[in-house]
Amino acid sequence: MATRFRLFTKRFLIICNAVVVLLFLLACLAPYLNPQRWWFISFLGIGFPFLLLAVIAFMIWWLFVKRKLALISAIALLIAFNSISVFFAFRIPEQFDAKKQPGHIRVVTWNVARFIEMKRNNNKGSQTRLKMLQLIKDQNADILCMQEFFHSINPDWYANLDRVRDSLNYPYVYYSHDHDGDNHFFGNVIFSRYPIIDSGMIRYPRPTLPESLMHADIKINEDTIRVYTTHLQSLQFRKSDYEKIDKIKEGDEGMVSNSRTIFSKLKRGLTHRKIQTDMVRQVLDDSPYPYLFCGDLNDVPNSYTYFKIKGDLQDGFLKKGFGVGRTFSSLSPTLRIDYIFADDHFRFRQFNRIVRNYSDHYMLVADIELKK
Repeated sequence: MATRFRLFTKRFLIICNAVVVLLFLLACLAPYLNPQRWWFISFLGIGFPFLLLAVIAFMIWWLFVKRKLALISAIALLIAFNSISVFFAFRIPEQFDAKKQPGHIRVVTWNVARFIEMKRNNNKGSQTRLKMLQLIKDQNADILCMQEFFHSINPDWYANLDRVRDSLNYPYVYYSHDHDGDNHFFGNVIFSRYPIIDSGMIRYPRPTLPESLMHADIKINEDTIRVYTTHLQSLQFRKSDYEKIDKIKEGDEGMVSNSRTIFSKLKRGLTHRKIQTDMVRQVLDDSPYPYLFCGDLNDVPNSYTYFKIKGDLQDGFLKKGFGVGRTFSSLSPTLRIDYIFADDHFRFRQFNRIVRNYSDHYMLVADIELKK
């Protein structure tokens, strides 16, 4: 009886291992398949980190039980090396030097979530806004890109554009907002301490969010570089959606209906981001200058979005960071969705991810050198 049980257990674990490996390898295909058509595989790409852990766990188990069977997971890991290498930065951690070296360009990107509080008052949200502004000041960046930036010309609301430009010493700014009768403006912004000599914006088509891809051409001594920033389609999760996710995790009643709502938003986000991603890639390919790309892609490294936009660009975190590099504070510790990319005219000197629970995103800081 004991022998039959052991045999059944062994076969069951082999089947489970094979299923996990199959799902894992399918997840590795997510960057190469159209998410509008292969949305299920794109879902698996979001779950790549957990499938990776499961594959490693099976490999370790078989090493102690039956070594030959560890090859199932080991071969899968070798096949998936490219996906693993963009998920985890295999570097020795380096201490970030707050003092910027001569000749280096310090770049900051941050989704500031409208600075938390938009109307003038003295509540907790406004206190957080002040902390965020101080954190920005402390970085002493040359170029500052922000997403979900809020500005108002109504004196009862915060004029963040004026505050950053005047109080934090950023004389040059590109922030497209038309005075069409509205007092409040939302979007992306580029601040610079070097002259902005030209700028431009492309709006993404409906039904995607009314976001844009912006660029500023910046004169640095005798050189001109182009800086892009954008915010791609988010999942638009509301408080009720996070509550549904908690119910799914806890296995509460209504798990099927809650899952249907969440997956619907995931699918819509994947579909819209695909449209935006292809536009971004086409625009980047036409840049006449060496360029940097900073933004909130709302997608993980093992995705069509990341691979398409990154292309041959350098990923600042992979160059100088260590570990997973989470940039979004909610849902999962595996969500790296904010990035600083640079083409091969630049060299990353150092990189920092500042973990402060002010916005729902973490600030990224990079010191970059323009190659001579």
